[in-house]
Amino acid sequence: MFLRRPTKEVGTLPQWRLMWRQFRRHRLAMAGAAILIPVYFVAIFAEFFAPMSSSTANTAMTYAPPQVMRFSGEHGPHVYGYTTRRDATTYEQTYTEDPAKVTKVGLFVHGDEYKLLGLIPSDIHLIGPVTKGEPFFLLGSDANGRDLLSRLIHGARVSLSIGLVGVAASFLLGMLIGGISGYFGGAVDNIVQRIIEFLMAIPTLPLWMALSAALPTDWGPLTRYFAITVLLSLIGWTGLARDVRGRFLSLREEDFVTAARLDGVGRLPIIFRHMIPSFASHIIASLSLAIPAMILGETSLSFLGLGLQAPAVSWGVLLEGAQNVRVVANAPWMLAPGIAVVVVVVAMNFFGDGLRDAADPYGNRKVNRRARRRRAA
Repeated sequence: MFLRRPTKEVGTLPQWRLMWRQFRRHRLAMAGAAILIPVYFVAIFAEFFAPMSSSTANTAMTYAPPQVMRFSGEHGPHVYGYTTRRDATTYEQTYTEDPAKVTKVGLFVHGDEYKLLGLIPSDIHLIGPVTKGEPFFLLGSDANGRDLLSRLIHGARVSLSIGLVGVAASFLLGMLIGGISGYFGGAVDNIVQRIIEFLMAIPTLPLWMALSAALPTDWGPLTRYFAITVLLSLIGWTGLARDVRGRFLSLREEDFVTAARLDGVGRLPIIFRHMIPSFASHIIASLSLAIPAMILGETSLSFLGLGLQAPAVSWGVLLEGAQNVRVVANAPWMLAPGIAVVVVVVAMNFFGDGLRDAADPYGNRKVNRRARRRRAA
C-alpha cells in the first residue's frame, strides 16, 4: 500500500504559490503562455532568427510564392528555385518550381550582417540559404521582393514592444490619477471622473487617427514610434484608472489604512506601500488584458497609413501592403501578418484571463466549490 505524500494546507501556502496553482488549472491560459513566450523570445532576437535583413530585396522576385522545404534527396534540406514567365499582354509574372534550381538550406549560416540587440555585430542566422543571395522565401515575398518571413519576425519586435511600452505608460497614468480620485474623493473625484467619462465617450479609432494625423510628417521612424506609443497611452489609461479608483474607495476605510493614518504615515506612503500592494495581482491581470488593445491600436493606425511608416517594420505596416483586393487574390500570403496579430491577441487574452482567475485563488476556490455542489444537487 502506498502512502500519500503529505502536502501543505492551501491556507498556509504563500500567495505566489496559490496564484501559480490556480493559473496552471486554466488550460487556455497555459496554451496562451506556450505561444507568447516563444514569440517574445524570437522578437527579442529577431536579427538572429530572421533568415535575412528586413530591407534585403530581390526586385526580380516580386510576389514570389512560398517555397516548400524539402529534406529528401542528395541535397539535404533544400528548396527549389523558380522559373519565371511574364505575360506579354498583362505583364503579370508567374512562378513555377524548377527542380533543376536547388537552394541548399542550413542552420547557423552566414548571411546579412547585423548587430544583435544593437550591440553585438554578427552575420549568423538560425536558418537560411547556404549560398548567400539565392532565393529563399518560406512565406513568399512582397511587392519589392523582400522575404515576408524575415519582415514578419522583425515586425514582431515593434508590434509587441509597443504594447508593453504603451501599457507601462498607461499604468503610471492610471495608477496615479485613479489613486488620487479614489483616495481623496469629493470634488477631486468628481472632476477626475468627468474627465474620464469625456475621454471614454470619444470613439477610440477616430481619436487615434486625428492625433496621428497631427504628427509631423518629417519625423523619423524612431521618433514616430515613441509618438504613437504616447498617443496610445494617453487614451488607454481610463479603464485602469476606473478600476484603481474603485479599489481605493473600498480600501481607504479598511482597518490597516486607518491604522497607518493614525501612526502618522503620509498619504503617498499609504497609497504606494499599503493600498496598491493589496491589489497588485488584480492590476497585473488588468495590464495583461490591456496589451492586446495596444497592439490592435498600433496595427490599425499603421494599416491606415497613420501610424508607423516605412522604413519602419511592424505588423500593421506589413498589412498595409495587403489593402488591395487584387494583391490579396494573387498573393494571399501577404495576409500572414494579420494571422500573426490574431494568434497573439487571442493568446494574450487567454493569458490575461488566466491571470485574472489566479489573482484571487481563494475566491475562485469558493466559486468552484459552489458550482460542484450545484452539480451534485
